[in-house]
Amino acid sequence: MSDGVKNDSLVTRVGILTMRLFSQQKYCCFCSGLNNWRNEDLELENPGGVVMKRLVTAAAIVAALTVSATPATAKNVLKWASQGDALTADPHSQNEGPTNTANLQIYEGLVFRDANMKLIPALATSWRTLKGKPTVWEFKLRKGVKFHDGAPFTADDVLFSFNRAQMKTSDFKGYLASVTEVKKIDSHTIHLITKGPNPILPNQMPQVGIMSAAWAKKHKVEVPQDFKAGEENYAARHANGTGPFMLKLREPGVRTILVRNKNWWGWKQAGGNVDEVHYTPIKNAATRVAALLSGQVDFLLDPPFQDLGRIRRSAKLKVLDTPQIRTIFLGLDTGAKELRTSDVKGKNPFADRRVREAMYRAIDIAAIQKVVMRGLSVPAGIITSPGVNGYNDNLNKRLAHDPKKAKELLKAAGYPSGFSVRLDCPNNRYNNDEKICIAVVGMLGKIGIKVNLDALPKSKHFPKIQKRVTDFYLLGWGVPTLDSHYVFTYLYRSKGSWNATGFNNPRVDELTAAMPVTVDLKKRDALIAEAWKIVKDAIVYIPLHHQVIAWGMSRKLTLPIRADDSAHFRWAKISK
Repeated sequence: MSDGVKNDSLVTRVGILTMRLFSQQKYCCFCSGLNNWRNEDLELENPGGVVMKRLVTAAAIVAALTVSATPATAKNVLKWASQGDALTADPHSQNEGPTNTANLQIYEGLVFRDANMKLIPALATSWRTLKGKPTVWEFKLRKGVKFHDGAPFTADDVLFSFNRAQMKTSDFKGYLASVTEVKKIDSHTIHLITKGPNPILPNQMPQVGIMSAAWAKKHKVEVPQDFKAGEENYAARHANGTGPFMLKLREPGVRTILVRNKNWWGWKQAGGNVDEVHYTPIKNAATRVAALLSGQVDFLLDPPFQDLGRIRRSAKLKVLDTPQIRTIFLGLDTGAKELRTSDVKGKNPFADRRVREAMYRAIDIAAIQKVVMRGLSVPAGIITSPGVNGYNDNLNKRLAHDPKKAKELLKAAGYPSGFSVRLDCPNNRYNNDEKICIAVVGMLGKIGIKVNLDALPKSKHFPKIQKRVTDFYLLGWGVPTLDSHYVFTYLYRSKGSWNATGFNNPRVDELTAAMPVTVDLKKRDALIAEAWKIVKDAIVYIPLHHQVIAWGMSRKLTLPIRADDSAHFRWAKISK
């Protein structure tokens, strides 16, 4: 392990918190009713159009799976599917879970997390703060590493990548917010200078992939893709990293093919034996599970909960499950003078805390857990989960479900008859995301709030949040750093890139800025606790639940399930 980890007790403590996560037994067992097979319902507003859509979708999936059939030259081909594709291949454009997982098969950070979420060396072999200089982190870089095009990896590529990740169009600025300067000491040593002592800097390194500076300049992608503005660039469909797999083909929404990088430095340690990885996004749940049951795919990242029993009963398949470090919640634009989609004009109902509390109390999270999630969720009181530094069970206590009080709060706020608003929801990102939204619509309707649901693919949903053009939305948030600071940086800080709530609290901004530069752990914990109390009381987000994840796969496949729902194929082993 690195010298830096020895000097960083917070990093060590985060590792302990992660292990506690795996010992949590708070989620319900699989329900006995899972063994009933049923097809996913389709909207039938235009039957002819839906049938045509089904035929076209099925044709596209069959074509992708057929083309992805095992070539004669490949020894071990892993075919897998999930409901939504990566948003882009540009490693610094979109900080979104599945996108990061896809890109980190190809690119590498200075640091990585193993199957138990413990920090381990990657492109850096060691890291430490310099003696007497707590604001200077030294990273020793791995020698002999080459990019996929054969160019050598050096400190120049790290400087370029970190500068790129801090640009305006990058969604990774939060990871490097404390870094004021990147210095090249020699070809394989860099110094990161921070605004103040930052004890969690190594935790922020795994997600920031390192690009080849020469390759980026050659293909004119020195600036990250502006995804939310609809920009397309060369890096969105092409890649050149140092990681275990190389990008052979990317057809967004159709298929992606990765091939083994035989020259990768880490194969001996990782031990995987996969030669090619073929990915096919399949939105329809019934089609996904049919592909797994028939052997067309070897691995499903997100098998339908209602079909887990059937998968388990198959002699050729198995199911892995674990609590996930991700919380699902609703966001409300409290800062707009007038909501865009409401029948209330001249003012914003969400600006009144009584309205937000009424909406919170109207949601029957136990019913969602039982009926929608089939027991595979943990009710949440804050938007971070067990295993994250700063979480505790007292914070996680929810306001009681109380429709009567909810109606009283609405009346007191001046909305005795309720109001209307649109709920923006992804339909291919989280476990049962659209079904959760449908349940919320019904529950809010019982207190007089008429909600119009707009469910869209994540590629169209997320830009609404990032461009702040949504009144009311569903979002999920994982914490790759395993520290609460990450949540405040992106979701609660007034300039947070995913803060579409209009929440602007100077004290929370002050606390967020202090978290990464406070070395005393007791003082730091106090800062985090104060920040959580402020935002929990504000209710600009309505927490729903912490996810539990389940993977379905062939019994011939060995692949450890990681608590962040990231499948890393460096570890994948296929037996004959």
